[in-house]
Amino acid sequence: MLSKYSIPDLGIDEIDKQILSLLHENSRISYTDIAKQVDLSRVAVQARINNLTEQGVIEKFTTVINPAKIGIHVSAFFNVEVEPQYLEQVATHLETEPAVTSLYHMTGPSKLHMHGIFTDNQEMERFLAEKLYPLQGVVSVDCQILIKRYKSRMGMKL
Repeated sequence: MLSKYSIPDLGIDEIDKQILSLLHENSRISYTDIAKQVDLSRVAVQARINNLTEQGVIEKFTTVINPAKIGIHVSAFFNVEVEPQYLEQVATHLETEPAVTSLYHMTGPSKLHMHGIFTDNQEMERFLAEKLYPLQGVVSVDCQILIKRYKSRMGMKL
């Protein structure tokens, strides 16, 4: 299913868009199955996917794991205000933390928006006390804990 949004012309044609859509739904789909759906040969599909990967359109293939099924029960979003001169240093440190699943520089007074997952509230409390609050330049932290997930998007869907 293709999106109603237009994509800038980067040499991606309608067949590439169909291939990307199929991969987004199931990244384990075989080249042969994709070929059947887009009416190309398996070799042509493989070449297109390799090209999309080399161009950086496809960043990586991954597996999405349900955190609750492996004992991770706390999902939290943080707005971290950082003194401007320490922003890159703090971001570089946080991006290496296993509990941090996403990290963005947002508009506003040097804000980092971060998502983290933890086995329980005590693990999150230790993360805050031992890994976030002590970072030089951190001015304030606002935390919101997820109650229920209605939709989660991984990557861009065409």
